Amino acid sequence: MILVVVIVFLALVGYGLGRSRAKAAAGNDLASLHSRPGYHGWHVFLLGAGPAVALVLLWLIVDPLVLRWSVENSLPPEILEQPPEMLDFFIQDVARVADGKLPHGGMTPALESSAAYYGWLDSISTVLRYVIGLLVAVYGLHVGLGHISLDFRARNRVEAWIRAALLAMAAISIVTTAGIVFSVLFESLRFFEKVPVADFLFGLEWSPQTALRADQVGSSGSFGAVPLFAGTLLITLIAMAVAGPIGMLSAMYLAEYASSGFRAIAKPTLEILAGVPTVVYGFFAALTVAPFIRGVGESVGLGVSSESALAAGLVMGIMIIPFVSSLADDAISAVPHALRDASLGLGATRAETIAQVIVPAALPGIVAGFLLAISRAIGETMIVVMAAGLAANLTGNPLEAVTTVTVQIVTLLVGDQEFDSAKTLAAFALGLVLFVATLLLNIIALHVMQTYREKYD
Repeated sequence: MILVVVIVFLALVGYGLGRSRAKAAAGNDLASLHSRPGYHGWHVFLLGAGPAVALVLLWLIVDPLVLRWSVENSLPPEILEQPPEMLDFFIQDVARVADGKLPHGGMTPALESSAAYYGWLDSISTVLRYVIGLLVAVYGLHVGLGHISLDFRARNRVEAWIRAALLAMAAISIVTTAGIVFSVLFESLRFFEKVPVADFLFGLEWSPQTALRADQVGSSGSFGAVPLFAGTLLITLIAMAVAGPIGMLSAMYLAEYASSGFRAIAKPTLEILAGVPTVVYGFFAALTVAPFIRGVGESVGLGVSSESALAAGLVMGIMIIPFVSSLADDAISAVPHALRDASLGLGATRAETIAQVIVPAALPGIVAGFLLAISRAIGETMIVVMAAGLAANLTGNPLEAVTTVTVQIVTLLVGDQEFDSAKTLAAFALGLVLFVATLLLNIIALHVMQTYREKYD
């Protein structure tokens, strides 16, 4: 970071020099410059900071790999012949000792000599990084200052830099998304090598417990995910039954009936619900809503589980009310006032105008908001863990305990289990199903908006 700060400081100095030199080249006639002096300064800044900072960041990424490769080539054969995890542990201890820390294991002569060699290489790498980074920065400043002239197109160069930076950021987001998708996909394919796809997607029993070792007593595991899909769908339907009407009606009132003063207070207050941590909703569901539902059910002779889909769905619906309300409000507010005025001018009441003119015109945005809210409900975990339980029951009764896909993903990755086991890999298969489901919902939402969106002059 010190080196980056120094490079940026030199680039800022270059910005000032470039700006002043461009003014000096133009004299009293700044109009003779192709680009304004500020663009010349930014061009010098970018040439001084851009390549140098990129080199330093690349160096920091590659440096640990080169140091590890160099240390491994100097290790004796008896250490190199160890299992990969033990070799990784040894290299970590080498880096710790070289950094002045105590090793996790005992100090050995091989570890001591390797740490000394690692520290020597690291010091050389640090010196070279500083020297080369500063030389590249100074050379970039020299080139940038040499480009300054009346006809130099500094603005075009700066805009090209900005365009390249924006393209790089977009590429990083795309590559990151692709990396997430492929990592989940590859691990899911490993799971489907152990469990058939049909058994996973259409099986009716979910019991992922497996034995840790071949000589240990344990279940072979049942990975039928239908109970998880059913539980997810049940809780989502309950949540949308709560959030849909309340969010939609509140959006209608705020957009069409509320005064500007009340709207200025009510809308931010409603959206505060979206900022409440989900664990708080989970506590509310577990300590207040679930006991209340159980008490009401017992008072009328119904058997209600202490953890139920109804409790989780109700609280989840409260949580996603702001999503539905805010998106529906934006869609309704985007309808031109000319349509309202025309409907009212023809004698329609305000309620008739909303029902027959405004809502149909805003329907694509409202539907898209509902689908996005469903995606939010499908991905919720904490409320289900605390209010609906972990039992994978295939039931449509909202008074019984159920579980969801996201809860089981968390459960499968907790505890002592081999990473290559079907139990652990099942989490990736569930994640893939969840990703595909939310992706389809988002695609449908975009399709609805693009297909049925009304365009007005």
